[in-house]
Amino acid sequence: MRRISTGPYHTTYKVGDIRVTSLRDGYVDMPVRRLRQPGDKPLGDDLPSQVPLFDGALRLSVNAFAIDEGEEITLIDTGSSNAWHPTMGFLPQALSGAKIAADRIRTVAFTHTHLDHIHGLIRPDGGDGFPQLARLFVPRAELDMFRSQARLSRFHDRAQPLHPGQRLSARIEAIATPGHEVGHTCFRVTSGGETLLAWGDLVHVPSLQFDRPEIAWEFDADQEQARATRLRILALAADNGWCVAGAHLDSPGVGRVSRTETAFRFEPL
Repeated sequence: MRRISTGPYHTTYKVGDIRVTSLRDGYVDMPVRRLRQPGDKPLGDDLPSQVPLFDGALRLSVNAFAIDEGEEITLIDTGSSNAWHPTMGFLPQALSGAKIAADRIRTVAFTHTHLDHIHGLIRPDGGDGFPQLARLFVPRAELDMFRSQARLSRFHDRAQPLHPGQRLSARIEAIATPGHEVGHTCFRVTSGGETLLAWGDLVHVPSLQFDRPEIAWEFDADQEQARATRLRILALAADNGWCVAGAHLDSPGVGRVSRTETAFRFEPL
């Protein structure tokens, strides 16, 4: 896997004979108290010095990933558009910088249904983000959550349930990774003997949670399950030599996972 182009809001990689582009929707600053120790206890003053803070807050990148198989493009997550903080919503600029026409994106698949992953279906001006959208996949267990989003009502009936193990194409397979949310899903992308695992909110703070995977996030629907899933997926990536792409890993959010004596390490590609 190698990088072939980059810009302010995008980085494109070659994975076998396909292209995967990291698209930077922006970032969001969150309070340190969102980090949780086992037992749902705030991390408190135990924040390691290597964790950067911005005016006392944690800065989380918000990334989406476009998988270009030639004929059409599958988009994993869509960012937040103008549904949340003004520091997000730059997916259209990212697509433009990557020279990806929005009408080439015919499949959108969500890792889960939190607002910073789904609202990019609609542009800030109210138009459709992807005019030629033909398939919209939502994790089966979160269909009702998706359909509760009034702003996305025009897409409610178009959403198809995404099942664990389902293939979006010959190269893209859904993997169940519940915990952060009930239907949270990763996507395994394989081509030419190379594998990339694209995830949503498996890791929120990469400077901390690879080294201390027991640290959870306040908004994990099931913190214990999220911890177990994180350990399982990090081990899977490290032991198989897979690259990973994370929605909240520091932009562009692509790299490799390796084991340390006690946990894991992330090495940006």
